[in-house]
Amino acid sequence: MEEEKKDFVPPKPDFSFFVTTLSLQASIALGQIANPATNKTEEDIVQAKFLIDTLGMLAEKTKGNLNIDESKLLENLLFDLRSVYLSKSKLPLDKKEKND
Repeated sequence: MEEEKKDFVPPKPDFSFFVTTLSLQASIALGQIANPATNKTEEDIVQAKFLIDTLGMLAEKTKGNLNIDESKLLENLLFDLRSVYLSKSKLPLDKKEKND
C-alpha cells in the first residue's frame, strides 16, 4: 500500500477533469452511480442540487473564457444532471423517503 502511494502522480489541473469530477459526484448523489466508498446506490437530492448549482455557477463565471470543447462539455453535463434532478425531484414524497 505504501509503495502505491509513492508511485501515484496526480493528473495536471484541467478544467474538463474538474467539472467531470463534480458531475460524477452529482451522479452519485442522484443515485445513478454506486457510491465507491460503500458500493451502494444512495440518493441525496440536497447534495445533488448543491453540486449541480455549483456547476451552473462555474458555467456563469467562466462564460466566454472556455474553449469550445470545455463549453460543450459543461453544457452537456449540466443538461443531463438537471434532467435527472428534475425527474427525481418530481417523485411523490413517499417514493423519495423509500430511497433514503
